[in-house]
Amino acid sequence: MPEPKIIAETPDYLVLDKPSGLLVHEANHHPGADTLVQWLLAHYPEIKGVGEEADRPGIVHRLDMDVSGVMVVARTRQMYDHLKKQFQNHEVEKMYLALVHGVPGKPDGTISFPLGRSRRNAGRMASQPLPTEKTREAITHFAVKEQFTHLSLLEVTIETGRTNQIRAHLLAFGLPIVGDTVYASRWVKQKVALDRPFLHSWKLGFTNLDNTMQHFETPLPDALTALLAKLRP
Repeated sequence: MPEPKIIAETPDYLVLDKPSGLLVHEANHHPGADTLVQWLLAHYPEIKGVGEEADRPGIVHRLDMDVSGVMVVARTRQMYDHLKKQFQNHEVEKMYLALVHGVPGKPDGTISFPLGRSRRNAGRMASQPLPTEKTREAITHFAVKEQFTHLSLLEVTIETGRTNQIRAHLLAFGLPIVGDTVYASRWVKQKVALDRPFLHSWKLGFTNLDNTMQHFETPLPDALTALLAKLRP
């Protein structure tokens, strides 16, 4: 099992760096896969029963299996409720780094296509031009951090936390993420060898129980750093 690294530990919560390849909790589309929840229960058994779902103790948000980066896990019910409210009210600061195929026509922008289940591709989300009763609001902001010939490194912040939101939004905007085989486009101009999506949860900010803002960040994994080094002159 790829193991997470602890960034911060308090009596109320854990902040950790989740590696790519580690599923957060059990899912039907990954039967038998090792999960972050298994690791948490082995190392922090007190989180059992924290939260509302038995198979997701302490989990207030998640990252896709192949996405890496910073996460927060609640250790008490009080902190779970406090964090859940912040996520529901879009008060949590979430910033990602994404290397994408293509170059945006402007240095920054916002993608606000509603998201719903894809009717053509099972297990995928799809951006819709207009909201319907089957879609949910989704808001993604991006800013260009670095440009290459046919690729761009983006800082991405999200107001909402829909399933696969960043991956689906960037694909719909013509900027598919490098290494993403699920939300991919055949119209890319530069092939890049990478066995995971270049999407990393870089920074996370939330308030603790006394409402003091806390900020955490984790650097890019070595494989992603090495790829950027190859692209730079």
